[in-house]
Amino acid sequence: MKLTNCPFCSPNIAEENVLLENPFCLFLQREEPVLIGSGLIIPRAHRETAFDLTKEEWLAIQALLLQVKTLIDDSHHPAGYNLGWNCGATAGQEVFHAHLHVIPRYSDEPLAGKGIRYWLKQEGNLRKR
Repeated sequence: MKLTNCPFCSPNIAEENVLLENPFCLFLQREEPVLIGSGLIIPRAHRETAFDLTKEEWLAIQALLLQVKTLIDDSHHPAGYNLGWNCGATAGQEVFHAHLHVIPRYSDEPLAGKGIRYWLKQEGNLRKR
């Protein structure tokens, strides 16, 4: 199912932003990346969250992720990576078309060594039991 108002459904994706693709998904970089080299792996079919992906889509995403890593390693030489899915508004999902964030990390960045849970562990975010 393709939704015409979804920014991640074709034809809403600018082809010049697509760097790699396969029959089930594509890797794109946008004008304002989180960090140099970062991008998104997006299924071609409209799926709201990662929980809605088919087995074939998962396999295609994995295959594309390995190609993306090679591309970013060769062009930007990061020291590590963060990979992440936001599923649902409470988890920070803003575009309700599943997408995997691929974020290369560099040893000279201000938050080097701070993983994806860093902000979640802040005292102001602790949930009372």
